[in-house]
Amino acid sequence: MRIILHGKEAQNIALRDAVRLLRSHDCMIDVRVTWEEGDARRLAREACQLDVDTVVAAGGDGTVNEVVNGLMSKPQTSGRPSLGVIPLGTANDFAQACRIPLAPLEALLLISELPAEPIDVIQVADRYFINMATGGFGTQITTSTPEELKRALGGVAYFLTGMTQFTSIAAVAGELKAPGFHWQGEFMVLGVGNGRQAGGGHELCPDALLDDGLMDVSILPQSDQRTLADTMQYLMLDGGAALQEAMIHQRVPWLELRAAQLLNINLDGEPLSDQNMSFRVCSEALKLHLPRHSPVLSRNAGKENEIS
Repeated sequence: MRIILHGKEAQNIALRDAVRLLRSHDCMIDVRVTWEEGDARRLAREACQLDVDTVVAAGGDGTVNEVVNGLMSKPQTSGRPSLGVIPLGTANDFAQACRIPLAPLEALLLISELPAEPIDVIQVADRYFINMATGGFGTQITTSTPEELKRALGGVAYFLTGMTQFTSIAAVAGELKAPGFHWQGEFMVLGVGNGRQAGGGHELCPDALLDDGLMDVSILPQSDQRTLADTMQYLMLDGGAALQEAMIHQRVPWLELRAAQLLNINLDGEPLSDQNMSFRVCSEALKLHLPRHSPVLSRNAGKENEIS
């Protein structure tokens, strides 16, 4: 097992103790610490070349994204390492939706004891992600909110940032096409999800599954009846429940996006800018260690209440 650890967590005592415990039970664990952007991807790619069995992303959603992109550099036919996640970030959106334990020892035991499940990966351009791509108003706010403010205030930090940028926020004009689906207009929020939530707990794609061969698309259209303040409250404070009915939801195998202007997309914390984007699902491209009753698996769909 190779753990790729975000540099700011290098002194994490709980993780050190967990690694020491598993090593005492004959589990071979190699730990590599990142120093700068791109290190996690490089270390994951190196693990593929060394035929490591399991690569563990220990950090936030951005670290998971980098590790996924490193793993995808190896052809699937050659046998990619399985993926594990130890959530050590600020929001841990992906892990929270999957019900991956937040405690390092529990997460590490899950990885070492439970078999990995095949999951889909979404590709856009030459990039990959397993959680969510977001665009529009929410992305403008989340990408410009300082990390220090998020750590101190949580979701309220996004609201405060939004207030400071109130006059510069505008809807995005675009066109989306997919099998059996065509939509054109102005949107305030766009979510393309394999996972369910982004931006610190906002469930843009609340029913998305990791292993159904499809991606979930959620659009919040601009509306004369819905003010910018309403949208801000929905995204930053209400967690998404208030306006789910106003959103357009589709589940598709691929999606073509055309924007009238340069559009900034957030891929699990990693930025991408373009006017034209093509998303496609790579079915069962990776194997991920998940809890047996994780709600993001098809076999557990609709059983969230039982799982809770």
